Amino acid sequence: MTYAQTSRYTTDFLEKRSQLTPDRVALIEGLGGREVTFAEWNARVDRTANYLRSLGVEKGDRVSVYASNCPEYMDLFWAAGKIGFVLHNLNWRLTVHELRQIIADAEPVVLFYSDDWSDQVEELRPSFTTIRDVVAIGEPAAGDRSFAERDGFPAELGERPDLEMDDVWGIYYTGGTTGLPKGAILTHGNLTWNSVNTITSWGLTAEHVAPLQLPFFHIGGPNIFMVPLVHLGGTTILCKGFDLDESFDLIERGGITHYVAVPTMYQMLQAHPRWEEADFSKLALVISGGAPCPVPIMQKFWDRGIDFKMGYGLTEAAGNNFWLPADRVRDKTTSVGFPIFHIDMKIIDEDGNEVGPNEAGQLLIRGPHVTPGYWRRPEATAETLRDGWLHTGDLAVKDDEGFFTIKGRSKDMFISGGENVYPAEVESVMMAYPGIAEAALVGIPDEVWGEIGKAFVVLEGGADFSEGAFTEFLGSRLAKYKLPRSVVVTPEIPKTVIGKIDKKLLAAEGGES
Repeated sequence: MTYAQTSRYTTDFLEKRSQLTPDRVALIEGLGGREVTFAEWNARVDRTANYLRSLGVEKGDRVSVYASNCPEYMDLFWAAGKIGFVLHNLNWRLTVHELRQIIADAEPVVLFYSDDWSDQVEELRPSFTTIRDVVAIGEPAAGDRSFAERDGFPAELGERPDLEMDDVWGIYYTGGTTGLPKGAILTHGNLTWNSVNTITSWGLTAEHVAPLQLPFFHIGGPNIFMVPLVHLGGTTILCKGFDLDESFDLIERGGITHYVAVPTMYQMLQAHPRWEEADFSKLALVISGGAPCPVPIMQKFWDRGIDFKMGYGLTEAAGNNFWLPADRVRDKTTSVGFPIFHIDMKIIDEDGNEVGPNEAGQLLIRGPHVTPGYWRRPEATAETLRDGWLHTGDLAVKDDEGFFTIKGRSKDMFISGGENVYPAEVESVMMAYPGIAEAALVGIPDEVWGEIGKAFVVLEGGADFSEGAFTEFLGSRLAKYKLPRSVVVTPEIPKTVIGKIDKKLLAAEGGES
């Protein structure tokens, strides 16, 4: 066979890495926890794959996982890469009602669950129609199997199916404006090319170490750092989730070199007593994702000499898409930079025409990392993927130098008196007001202006607040049409699963009050 004939086939990441660097530490199971080499991890995953085969799991079968971050979840992820079952990631923030429908739609043959979701599994159990085996990661309920059974299987994988780049690796759910979340299909090629793009563009090396704090069912869990680090021989520190003190411990004594979080997580870190003493200078990269990051959050890092920057990713594009060079961080403060390797971008207007420099429009992405579509949602697939381009639904601007800036979701933008208002821009200014811990802006209907802005703010402990002074502050920095017409002081702003502000819920609440 020629290379052209074989290049469509996949590589077993862990097996290859275990051959090249068997004794390097691949995984640390919690800060100060067990260190697992690539050889050990590969053997463990081979046992897992053999166990799944004993349950009759074949290439293309869906295997649901309803679990918090844990080593077993990561083993299942890599086992899917070896024998070709489809990892069906269940979002534990969804209700049982929602999960019941998602499971029915995917028709999995096996369900794995961790102890913390055993009550929900009991509620789901009567609705199972295709699931043959329920496997507990922990103490099994009566009639369930135990994940510990896998330890009795060989640590070497025998015959395996031919897996091609177009075969599905996993289904990752992303919120929709209506109905159930859509399951974005990610193939072996999508994950491979996201890894290649990240390694070649972000400067990752085998010496780098990154914690995994984002939920593993979210695409940011495996794809921002973990898969690329396995690809090149680096180290991942697995965390059950985001914990403030653990985050500072990771920075101070965990040996991490790379750190990613969403803006609200950084805000929580900056409000913590340990913020002032934390030494981020040991990190090669501190990056924000998930939503546009307010400038005041970034400024606190810059003031300490840290080249903090924003990234941009979405489930349908497998994770990572841009890179901002370090020497432009402070003069391109709101930019995500340039598209990384093997990715094309363009910005279009409502008529589908490409816009000029400094004009806002919808961001379109093309590349081998882009999803082939949504699981059993042909209409949604056809709407999102057109003429080879992923229509992100995000508004962006490209300046004269080619730097991209994300303005926010197109559904978040609202039009007041004929003028476009981009909430992310206003929120950044709101965050600069003294005593504001969190801020959000949504558009609500108005008979005169069409839509007007409604602000929601959370105050720092003990902070005084005057709506008049707040509005005056905003008015000195923003055009009048961008100013919120009302302000709600609230103890908490609702968040999505990874900590992004839930604009959909806020808009519903804002329109009712």
